[in-house]
Amino acid sequence: MATSTADEGLSEGKKVSRAGWYALTMVSAAQAMSLLDRQILSILAPHIREDLGIGDAELGLLYGTLFALFYALFSLPLGRLVDGWVRTKLLAICLAAWSLSAGLAAFAQSFTLLAISRLGVGVGEAATQPAANSIIFDEFPRHLRGTAMAALGIAVALGLGLSMTLGGVVAQWWDAAFPGRSGPGGFAGWQAAFLIASIPGLPLAWLIWRMREPVRGGMDGITAPKDPAPFKSSAGVLAAVTPGTNWFYLWHRKAGAKQWTINIAALALILMVCIGMTKVTQGFSPRPPIEALGMSFDPHVLQWFVVAFGAFVIVNLFQSFKLTDKPAYNVILSPSLMLLMVVGGLQTSINYGVMGFTPSFLIREFGLSPAATGLQFGLLSAALGIVGPVVAGPLSDFLTRRLGGRGRVWLTLAALGISPFFGIWTYSAEDATSFYLRFTVYSLILTLWLPPIYSLMYDLVLPRMRGITSSVYIIVSTLLGLGMGPYFVGIVSDKNGGDLGQAIISVNVVCPAIVLILLVVLLRINRDESTMLDRARAGGEPV
Repeated sequence: MATSTADEGLSEGKKVSRAGWYALTMVSAAQAMSLLDRQILSILAPHIREDLGIGDAELGLLYGTLFALFYALFSLPLGRLVDGWVRTKLLAICLAAWSLSAGLAAFAQSFTLLAISRLGVGVGEAATQPAANSIIFDEFPRHLRGTAMAALGIAVALGLGLSMTLGGVVAQWWDAAFPGRSGPGGFAGWQAAFLIASIPGLPLAWLIWRMREPVRGGMDGITAPKDPAPFKSSAGVLAAVTPGTNWFYLWHRKAGAKQWTINIAALALILMVCIGMTKVTQGFSPRPPIEALGMSFDPHVLQWFVVAFGAFVIVNLFQSFKLTDKPAYNVILSPSLMLLMVVGGLQTSINYGVMGFTPSFLIREFGLSPAATGLQFGLLSAALGIVGPVVAGPLSDFLTRRLGGRGRVWLTLAALGISPFFGIWTYSAEDATSFYLRFTVYSLILTLWLPPIYSLMYDLVLPRMRGITSSVYIIVSTLLGLGMGPYFVGIVSDKNGGDLGQAIISVNVVCPAIVLILLVVLLRINRDESTMLDRARAGGEPV
């Protein structure tokens, strides 16, 4: 890319305005609220299970599979809307919507209303990461983006920690203060926790609504043209990727025989793999059916249906790119970017497997109460989530200035290469004190990968493509992470008689693949960075 050095120098010469720091604060707060409303279910699970008489299978469906399906699907049209409409307004609307949906869980008396609540949270939160990343990259120059992404990492940790602390403490306090639902509204403790967690999102949405919209691409010197019909384009993405309507889209776009063959063959292959995995997992860990909405569901069938759905959505998305947005197809479908998304997805499966089941591990293994677990583990996770990115962000920026994109890859490789050994050490602890000390080291290592890998991904695409790139990453990381991590830990735990420690350790089986992929990225990253503009121009992009 002939202009890369000049563009990088232009970016490094720019400073972050006061409005830029304010924007970072607001979108980070939105990210924290997203994790708070998403993860509070994990600490409230024992209360919900007892009160509503539902089982682990139903809770697993609510926490992982059901949420993942709608979060991943709607991230794509909302990510496209991020690239064409006013990002601050979109983020504000979605924040208000998911906050109201989270509060709806307070009124649940059955699995059905809880499921509707989780669907709303999943759809609303689907815009958070694309909008936040796009706004930040238009407020911060290249040499400070690692630090900016570290702020988002801190927000994630705060949201996770607050969800456990608030959920555990509020639920226990409320039940003690108002036994037998004798308090205001007749709420149980877990219902009050959902309601309280949902309230802060509404004033935050108002502040983000009033926030200044940054110039798209201004920090990179690549000003994006105004999208004349962003909502129409967003609806087109939803139609193009949704199984079923995607065939009407292919017909409407006059796709050739090759495109139809690729689509049908991909669907057949995906179904074959997922049917095979359903049979394998049913044999490995048989589970009773889930009763919901007057019907009976096999949890393994549901799990692999969601995986098949998501995989087919990804195929449809890239086919739609090729038919309607060849520059995006050429830029996003680059080896380094695709491999980084897979790395992020595999590592997210570890993170969700760890964070989704560690509260239950502490309660079962060391006899801690849900309130004590929420307070201790929640506060520790939040503190570590702040310290890790504070180190990783500036370190990522320093290595970028010295080594370019390869510096970020080296940092990611170092952190993820040694983390499994610390994971085994941590979940082999014999008491709670030893666990917390070991988890401190383990967690700090795990937080080092987020700032560099996020910065790498969004530097590999044009500014107008950052929203949809973030959405592609969301669906990959959701399928591999939220959709697979907790599920894998759960079935291993069931197989091993409830040994959560060994089940959590077992999720590190993907680590060798992560290391191998990062070694390939290390060889390719500079080449793919330097050819990004050329590939966009080859697709017809006027840059």
